[in-house]
Amino acid sequence: MQIERVASFPGTRIASPSGGLPVEVSLIAQLGHGTGNQLFAQALARQRAHAEFIDELDEPSARLGACDLSKGDATALYSFTVGAKGHPFHRHAGHRVFTAISGSGGAQLRFSTASPAELERDPYSFIHALQHINIPPDCLFTVRFGGDTWHQFAPLASNTLHPAFFALSCHTNELGGNLPHELRAQVLANAANIPALTVLLPTAVSDLLRELPAGRLHVPTTHLSLDAAPGSLHGLVCRSARCAAGLVRGAWAAWRHAGGFLGRIGGRLTLTELDQLPAGSMLAQQLSGQTCHHQDMFQLSLSSTDPAGATVLLSRLLEGFLRNPPRGVTRMMALRNLLVKPIGLRTSPLGCPVSSLLSAQRDQLFDRRYPVLDQCIDRDDRRAQVILGADDKHLIFRSCVGVQRLDGQRVVLTLGTRVHCKNLFGRLYMAAIQRVHRAYIAPNMLRMAVEHAFPLPEPAVNPQRDLFPLHGAAG
Repeated sequence: MQIERVASFPGTRIASPSGGLPVEVSLIAQLGHGTGNQLFAQALARQRAHAEFIDELDEPSARLGACDLSKGDATALYSFTVGAKGHPFHRHAGHRVFTAISGSGGAQLRFSTASPAELERDPYSFIHALQHINIPPDCLFTVRFGGDTWHQFAPLASNTLHPAFFALSCHTNELGGNLPHELRAQVLANAANIPALTVLLPTAVSDLLRELPAGRLHVPTTHLSLDAAPGSLHGLVCRSARCAAGLVRGAWAAWRHAGGFLGRIGGRLTLTELDQLPAGSMLAQQLSGQTCHHQDMFQLSLSSTDPAGATVLLSRLLEGFLRNPPRGVTRMMALRNLLVKPIGLRTSPLGCPVSSLLSAQRDQLFDRRYPVLDQCIDRDDRRAQVILGADDKHLIFRSCVGVQRLDGQRVVLTLGTRVHCKNLFGRLYMAAIQRVHRAYIAPNMLRMAVEHAFPLPEPAVNPQRDLFPLHGAAG
């Protein structure tokens, strides 16, 4: 074996005799002992739970990102796994690019650049063009090869205790290559998957491979490695240790629940915290003559074709505070209520800036529904504001919710709060909550209320555009 030391990513290249894209494989990083099997078990479990999971041709896969042909995008993203038994030789019409992590026994990548015409003339041409590339255990690597390249992936270890790898594959053009008419129609209908895009070996070639004893094939092989030279004692010991660690970590990962979590802060809209109150804000008139221990003002501007006046829009916004509060704020209020109820403070399930919307008082109502302390509507109904708030044992707060229509189709929505602390406990209370109020509670309450009041319109669907956007891109 000839061994060459490289300073960058170890890689190899198999040229295509027909002039097509070559096979290119590069090692990127060596991971911890047993990481490959652990990641394989976790990813396989999550893949099985995916809505677009499919298990065919010994290559379980899931489509993570579909084409959007209506926008001219023919790319797609898949995850796929190759287990301990490997999978059969096959090819695709379009070229492939994927990134993978090998199992803790390593992986062997097998490629043949024989063309369909050559195989039809002589099935042995498949074997003459066959080359192997060995990937070490627990390794991050990349692979790229052209369409019509025959390939097979299998574990490198001789036993079947370790999987080959888990991969993320990018189909850069699902309409690429010489697709049959029915398969092309399936891609255009956005219903393609990895098995559908796969072509197995001709029967004559697969029969030939089955009849040949494994010991008779001496295939040109490239060994890639990062930490230890291929064939060295160091490499053998390292591989043995990784195999042992992989069995333990893989079994542990398969036993554990492999789900995940999704957390969101806010929604689809971005807002701004203002340094000063907007001109004409009713909040400037609140708590006059008293020390202001806290003041904030948040503003959100959006485009809206709704012709309704500011009064109607503000009514919708107030409804949004009631119908669409952030879950995190609701949980915080539940905890706060539990802690302060024994000392007689005011409680409410709604966040404090707008909690008085749940008040039982009816002496002043906005839009005949919402209890407010004060309100102001311009004569031309281009700006509407309400004052909310309450007096408690420890502090007094006033909030101003406003809607203003600007020229064109812009709408500005605001939520601001002023607080006067009545005693030391009030100041300590505000010191404890002020940061989370500014960073999370007030901005997210405004954002979620706006998303309720101004929902996104349903996108229009053009069937003709969806079906025929890329008919000239069969490439």
